[in-house]
Amino acid sequence: MRLSSHGLSAVLPSGWEGAFTTAREAPAVRTAAGVTTRAVPSLPTLHLANFALPPDRGDFGSGAVDVMGARHAFVSVLEYGPECVGTALFSEAGLPRHLTAGDFSPRALQRTRSGQAGLQVFFTEAGRAFCLYVVLGHRGNAATLAGEVSRTLANVTIGPAA
Repeated sequence: MRLSSHGLSAVLPSGWEGAFTTAREAPAVRTAAGVTTRAVPSLPTLHLANFALPPDRGDFGSGAVDVMGARHAFVSVLEYGPECVGTALFSEAGLPRHLTAGDFSPRALQRTRSGQAGLQVFFTEAGRAFCLYVVLGHRGNAATLAGEVSRTLANVTIGPAA
């Protein structure tokens, strides 16, 4: 299966699925009139997983990582705004496409879940700033899952914003 949107594309291996989202909410803003939220401009997030993605997911996989099994992997490629390009945080060049078991740690998770391990890398590719966030269902399967994720990321292409 091939997915393509917003200058991003992915060819998914058998057993994987993916989806794009663009609606993100900015943090709540407290005003004299109360608490409001505002939408972030349409910056894409690509979610990939070797299990069925639930329809309601957060940018970093909340809702999805909660239902993962030990042999599951979740990948999020989130775009940040053009103001991030050229900053120190996004100085790594290119989407990391070769991951090893040693790249993953429970400390990299947005929310710690028993047995899971994660990876978070900020990078710039095609003049665009991104974060790669990966969660493995169980760190005991890290070598196998890191290889599976690497093969999937090898087929992700980032081009200029469409």
